[in-house]
Amino acid sequence: MTTPTHFTPPKNGHDPRKTKVALLVGGWNSERNVSLMSGKKILESMIRLGYQVTSLDLSRDIKKLVDFLTPKPDIVFLGALHGHGVEDGRLQGLLDILQVRYTHSEMTASAIGMNKVMTLKFMQSIGVPTPKSTLRKWADICRKHPMHTPYVIKPLDEGSSVGVYIIQDNQTPLEDQVNWSFGDDVMVEEYIPGKELSCAVLNNKALGILELEPKSGFYDYSNKYTDDATTHYMPARIPDAVYEKVMEDTLKVHQALGCSGATRCDIRYDPDTGRLAFLEINTLPGYTPLSIVPEIAAYAGISYDESIYLLIEEGLCRALPR
Repeated sequence: MTTPTHFTPPKNGHDPRKTKVALLVGGWNSERNVSLMSGKKILESMIRLGYQVTSLDLSRDIKKLVDFLTPKPDIVFLGALHGHGVEDGRLQGLLDILQVRYTHSEMTASAIGMNKVMTLKFMQSIGVPTPKSTLRKWADICRKHPMHTPYVIKPLDEGSSVGVYIIQDNQTPLEDQVNWSFGDDVMVEEYIPGKELSCAVLNNKALGILELEPKSGFYDYSNKYTDDATTHYMPARIPDAVYEKVMEDTLKVHQALGCSGATRCDIRYDPDTGRLAFLEINTLPGYTPLSIVPEIAAYAGISYDESIYLLIEEGLCRALPR
């Protein structure tokens, strides 16, 4: 496959040279460094495309944000932000109040997509397969293992696999195995053996499925953002019928949740049993040099610059909230 490179915006769309884009980066959560990596690459792309772009390192200072957005830009680009406070609907709600257009998913879809318990319940409600899971208190699972090992514990609203642990040992107390610092609520999930898959959607179209094979451990924060730590197989090495089912269900989740722009679903597939289990949807998927959505898009013939252009175009064409 030849990776697409140069992209020239079409004349029938918005002219980047006349489009003012406010790029938000950073934030205050555990994914700040990932956001800064995404932001650097996105900014370079916007400059190549010719947008009138300004950038703000986002903080909790709302006045600073409002001042930055005055006068209003044509659109706010949210694709460099990740994690709680910015991916969970709070920022989207503020922009709705300010009547400012933005890229990616709106408030409600973002809020549901960031909460892992709500996400799985939503997926189950529309017939998309998920692992068995339960919401427990940290103190309770420290007294007694909540499931037969192996099982997975994770925070409710972190991304980039921050705080995700696969528990293999049912003899050692949990607090001796895990340095937990993510609050009282814990998502407990059965472990599904097999392949790690990711499927991307861009502007209401499923693009393809990537298979991820870490060279050690599982696809955690370190393996996601370290060069050569994970082998990528594009397209995923799965049967055609399974490939079609994952594409279909990923788009189903994206559309039923009311998502916009780019999303990514993460899935486990056990080739021995044929079982599929959707784990989550990412409403602000990463756009770093190692990120999955740009890689899948490139395989589908969409360059990095074109994907940024398409995200901005989609956001500009949406109506402002009431």
